Amino acid sequence: MNLNDPTLLRTDSYVNGAWTAAPGDRRLAVTNPATGETVADVADVGAAETTAAIDAAVPAQKAWAARTAKDRAMVMRKWYELIMANAEDLAVILTTEMGKPITEARGEIAYGASFIDWFAEEARRICGDVMESPIPDKRFLTFKQPVGVFGAITPWNFPIAMITRKVAPGIAAGCACVLKPAEQTPLSALALAELAERAGIPAGVINIVTGMDGPAIGKTLCDDDRIRKMTFTGSTEVGRILMRQSAGTLKKMSLELGGNAPLIVFDDADIDTAIAGTMASKYRNAGQTCVCANRIFVQDGIYDEFACRLTEATAAMKVGNGMEDGVEQGPIIDSQRLDMIERHVADARAKGAEVLSGGCRHALGGTYFEPTVLTGMTPEMEMFREETFGPVAGLFRFSTDDEAVAMANDTEFGLAAYIFTNNTSRLFRVSEALEYGMVSANTGIFSSEVGPFGGVKSSGLGREGSKYGIDEFLEIKFVCVGL
Repeated sequence: MNLNDPTLLRTDSYVNGAWTAAPGDRRLAVTNPATGETVADVADVGAAETTAAIDAAVPAQKAWAARTAKDRAMVMRKWYELIMANAEDLAVILTTEMGKPITEARGEIAYGASFIDWFAEEARRICGDVMESPIPDKRFLTFKQPVGVFGAITPWNFPIAMITRKVAPGIAAGCACVLKPAEQTPLSALALAELAERAGIPAGVINIVTGMDGPAIGKTLCDDDRIRKMTFTGSTEVGRILMRQSAGTLKKMSLELGGNAPLIVFDDADIDTAIAGTMASKYRNAGQTCVCANRIFVQDGIYDEFACRLTEATAAMKVGNGMEDGVEQGPIIDSQRLDMIERHVADARAKGAEVLSGGCRHALGGTYFEPTVLTGMTPEMEMFREETFGPVAGLFRFSTDDEAVAMANDTEFGLAAYIFTNNTSRLFRVSEALEYGMVSANTGIFSSEVGPFGGVKSSGLGREGSKYGIDEFLEIKFVCVGL
């Protein structure tokens, strides 16, 4: 791995401002999914080290919260500037350990850094209220105060952005954190910690524990009553476990969980816009995003043309090592996810779907999979119920608006949905009828630090980003003053 600043490649956990090896120097291998080569061996810590990180975070949080919001904001702004100054190195680290094309990695660095920039500003806008009192000799006030120390568990598919989206609002509010990054992609997290230290974020405010034993680390965070909030991005199954484990200490929870995103293309849509939006939503990060279009519903009048155009677009994609020029799709993160993709395609074919392009492992070998388009999809297929998390577009046919909405809502999930239409009335009617936390109209990319990110139903609780995101890390205190 060629870095301009090799000191960004850290391999130990970061606790209380110190780089800390695991007992007995236990290590876990970080593998490049594009080549299968070991990139680094990272500290493999567990429950005891997680408790030590909590021990460090508690006093650090009190001191950090005592500083002015302006002071916290200035430190965070320095962190943002250091990230942007080292963006290319961070992108190389990200692509090497996760596999996405370097162009996408560069975009993620900018996107991830934007949350730090945004919440540095929001720190200075944490305001309480003076309320009209119903009692003449009393005055009613509210203060907003940090919730305290929070635990964060982040996934491998966006190893920079999923961290900053949680950590930035937390530390802006005056909290401290103990973060467990995905074992597949810890290097990005540790590089962020190195830059946070250079920016002047005090020891103990950000702690990062790396390890294979995710269940033990997660349970330690959930069981400890000094952790007052948990924030997690990942599967619905794990989210439910964390929520149950946190019930005993009644923590605040933010959960960004599984999705089963519908993408609806109506007859009146601009087909060029719809194809571009579908490609951006479905095939970004090789389909390994929680908001990727998973079920593509196309109206009768445009179905055949749309299928043909989408097939042409996928056939033109360049698949390969994300560090190579022009690559648009990298590898799948690991063999387990690759097996699931194959299972979904096989199930669809067995139940009558037709493969227009792709449909199997790529000739490159490893965990590469061909960009795939399937037609003739039906609700009986596994892809209708389960998130594929891969570069497979399954096309479902529909006739009426009501039919499209009914199929789109026929799932326990409710994270993101997409619609393509040039009819303004239909845009509003369908957007309001869809049971999702986010709806993207006539575009396949919608995520921004300014917009609230989160789902409903089994897709989670709470919102990240936007002016609402910092509220997840604050408690409201009511103060009654007698005169």
